Amino acid sequence: MLRAAVRWRVPVAPGESRWCRAGPGAAAEAEAEPEPIRASSPGLRRRLRGLVVVRGGFVSPEEAAELEAELEPLLRGRRYQFDHWDGAISGYRETERGRWGPAGRAVLGRLSAEFPPERPPRPLVHVLDLHRRGHVAPHVDSVKFCGCTLAGLSLLSAAVLRLRSCRTPAQSLELLLEPRSLYVLRGAARYEFTHEILRDEESFFGERRVPRGRRLALIYRNDPPDLTPDPLSDLSTFIGGSAPPAAPQ
Repeated sequence: MLRAAVRWRVPVAPGESRWCRAGPGAAAEAEAEPEPIRASSPGLRRRLRGLVVVRGGFVSPEEAAELEAELEPLLRGRRYQFDHWDGAISGYRETERGRWGPAGRAVLGRLSAEFPPERPPRPLVHVLDLHRRGHVAPHVDSVKFCGCTLAGLSLLSAAVLRLRSCRTPAQSLELLLEPRSLYVLRGAARYEFTHEILRDEESFFGERRVPRGRRLALIYRNDPPDLTPDPLSDLSTFIGGSAPPAAPQ
């Protein structure tokens, strides 16, 4: 089983815990900058402007069809699993892929612009096939396996991705992920917020019901920094890909 996202639990409110890792950041706003983003407050949206991005129609219908056709034979023989080694995912199949046809290579080329030049996306892509009854629980990707930026390409079904602040759980953000859209989490949004894919019965974007079907996600990550950040630390230097200052001796 792939273990690209080790998590830990940290307390965020009395009687509650979340899967978290490390951090800078916060979430979003009601006046939505692009429309697919809703936030619990305008101040939160301003704080994360540029650190949370949704790009609709990132791939063409033809590219999406080619990617789906390429991945289907790899996934067909695998069973959906409804338990995960750390409890973070339910109802999933997964694989990794580094060799792509024309559509996959074109996507990787365009997507590289979303990452710092010094820390481009890894060529090995995590492919997550989520059953219509599956979901991804709140988590922050491990700083051992993921750097300052992660991006996800959504195929097949629409879904709602929720971010919630590890420091202030009342601060949250919803992303509407339509098929063929790309979401990007950088810096504070990547380190200081859990993210989750809502299960079907919870799948609302504001008042809008977003029915969940089977969802394919291509998840791109970059390499972690040479020095592992402390949990909930200020990692603004990592956003641009530069090395953090050396720790005092």
